[in-house]
Amino acid sequence: MRVIGICRFSYPALGGFKRMHDSVEDREAYLYAPDRMALRFAHFEALTLPSIKAQKDPRFTFIILIGESLPKVYGDRLRDLCAGIPQIKIVAMEPMKHRLAMQIAIKEELGEDTEENIQFRLDDDDAVNINFVRSTRWFARHTEPMRKRWKNMAFEYNTGYSVSLSPDGIKAEEIQSPFWACGLAVLFRPGDRKTVMNYAHHKLHTHMPTMINPHPHMYLRAKHDDNDSAAAYKTGVLTPITDAQRAYFRDKFNVDEAHVKRVFSDPALPRDTA
Repeated sequence: MRVIGICRFSYPALGGFKRMHDSVEDREAYLYAPDRMALRFAHFEALTLPSIKAQKDPRFTFIILIGESLPKVYGDRLRDLCAGIPQIKIVAMEPMKHRLAMQIAIKEELGEDTEENIQFRLDDDDAVNINFVRSTRWFARHTEPMRKRWKNMAFEYNTGYSVSLSPDGIKAEEIQSPFWACGLAVLFRPGDRKTVMNYAHHKLHTHMPTMINPHPHMYLRAKHDDNDSAAAYKTGVLTPITDAQRAYFRDKFNVDEAHVKRVFSDPALPRDTA
């Protein structure tokens, strides 16, 4: 059984963002602005990449979708950060609707598509538990008898943390929120024409049977000024993490607060972003 994850990294999609632009050129100018790219790289390096690199089950592919127009300096930096992680595959595409682009990338990776597969999506500023891939495989294996007649099935992990990162470290709030993209995976039969990107993540349960597991904490979702969904992403009070949380984040997400402090002390980063 294959497991495929996908993440868009400042891909200049036609639509797919809450912030609208009049042209592809305007969108690229917004996406590739130095302050914004510094912030995206910081979160990617501190959250997303460590959690993907440390997955306990290495049998997966993680597609990172970029635009063909991504400036070379950023493309080189991204490839340097991802070097040595064989599961990562960077795919460049021309501008098109983001769901279509991601569907194409997944289908091309599936190739002949002859076996069941699990697909998930992740933003470039979020993290998943290092047991995420292993746990989704466990779900698929242990639900096999009950899903024999089902075309698809969604696996939902609804507990995690909202986090903000800064030179001072990590602030967090424990949360339980249904059907966030960073806690979901979908099982597909061989040859299915659809992918995880054919479904709005918050409506998956209206299309297929869903197994919900509230344990363990499966995601860290970043809260900052450049969240595309910032207006809808409501949290309570985020507080500095405790020693126990610090150890938990390190052990279960491969997210180290000392590393966060170093990354977010970069003078290229805009201040007061968290």
